[in-house]
Amino acid sequence: MPAELKRDFSGAMKLLQDEKFQKLLTDYPRPKRTFVIAYETEDTVSSAWLIRGADGKEYKPADYLTAFAEFVKDNPEHIQAISILQKQPDKWSTAALSELREKLASTPQHFTVSNLQKAHEVHYQKALVDIISMVKHATDEQNPLLTAEERVERAFNKVTTGKTFTKEQLQWLDRIKAHLAENLSIDEEDFELPIFSRLGGWKKANGIFFGELAPLIHSFNQAIAI
Repeated sequence: MPAELKRDFSGAMKLLQDEKFQKLLTDYPRPKRTFVIAYETEDTVSSAWLIRGADGKEYKPADYLTAFAEFVKDNPEHIQAISILQKQPDKWSTAALSELREKLASTPQHFTVSNLQKAHEVHYQKALVDIISMVKHATDEQNPLLTAEERVERAFNKVTTGKTFTKEQLQWLDRIKAHLAENLSIDEEDFELPIFSRLGGWKKANGIFFGELAPLIHSFNQAIAI
């Protein structure tokens, strides 16, 4: 057809506009469809959600979590963040969280937060489990599986219960809480982020807490890691 359009454009267009030709393009003769019905045959359809590691190996959710538990139990001396979560929650920090995520993701099993969350959701019917819960549950199944929001809420209750705060302090605590729900840790450097910096950053917030902001966020980090 491209060649015909170049050779005889008017003739080709006349053919394309012909009603009989257009009908033929959609209603051309087709072979009969044949269906074979096997009355005594029963088809079984099944599906399984698999996780592919960086090594190309595929894991069922339960097997993936078993491999993860073995990795966590075998590597506290190689990944400081695991040791911190197990024994030294007072040392929990943004740096520890970053190390944990990077080293887990670089394993042959590709233990990314996303893969682990999917496996926990399928196996335990618990969506959006936070990475701290994953590590703690891998070490001891008695530890609860929490979302980041649940963990932060628990930490805030632990740190703030029985204390009184000014209206301005409560506004900053809301911002700190929102940051923790997204990041599971907070350091002084985080106060350079827009959520804090546009309102004065660390200097302003520390003044509002009468110079006691550093021990306060340390308490939040520790409570998050417990």
